Amino acid sequence: MKVLVISAGPRHDGNSHALADAAIDGARAAGNDVEHLFLDDYVERLLGNCRLCRSPQDGRCSLDDRYAELLLDKILPADGIVFAMPLYFYGMPGRLKTVFDRLFCYTANSAPEQETVVNGIAGKTVGVLISCEESYVGATHGVAAQFQELTRYLNQNLVGIVVGNANSRGEIAHDPSDPLARARDLGGRLFDIRVTDYRIDTARSNRVWSGS
Repeated sequence: MKVLVISAGPRHDGNSHALADAAIDGARAAGNDVEHLFLDDYVERLLGNCRLCRSPQDGRCSLDDRYAELLLDKILPADGIVFAMPLYFYGMPGRLKTVFDRLFCYTANSAPEQETVVNGIAGKTVGVLISCEESYVGATHGVAAQFQELTRYLNQNLVGIVVGNANSRGEIAHDPSDPLARARDLGGRLFDIRVTDYRIDTARSNRVWSGS
């Protein structure tokens, strides 16, 4: 399977990158094809007014960064995506939020890539890795809820969120909850983690695990 690991933090040697490295190790050990990238190499521009900034020639987004390459050539072909991020003011970094904001430009009715993006973005397996200075459990609840809603809207499966506590570079390795091991496990089991989200009319067995 193809796994894309996206580091959303600006520090290429920071704690969220250490979590990304651990997930990469786990995903590769499980036999997956893994690609890792840093978001600041691709996303520079914020969402604008599509009525004004669409190219008049072909209707495509005219913002001059590498977002289209990220979306069309990296995100859409991936079977699974792992987002690694530091917590910024109790939410995701602005550059990562821009990734989701600018999806509008590619999924709106007027977008020439609409069908390709809508069909290609669904069905993916998603994991999230968060480096957070605070150990207060509520600190990351907002961003966790945001990812839950984003993945549900996009018809994706959110299989796990790993939170590690750290501030100085590299100190996440000293978190006694061992977030690096948990990130490695998430990467290794990305496509094996069972996710259920029942509705009242969902057909299901009365057993959670086969063979139990």
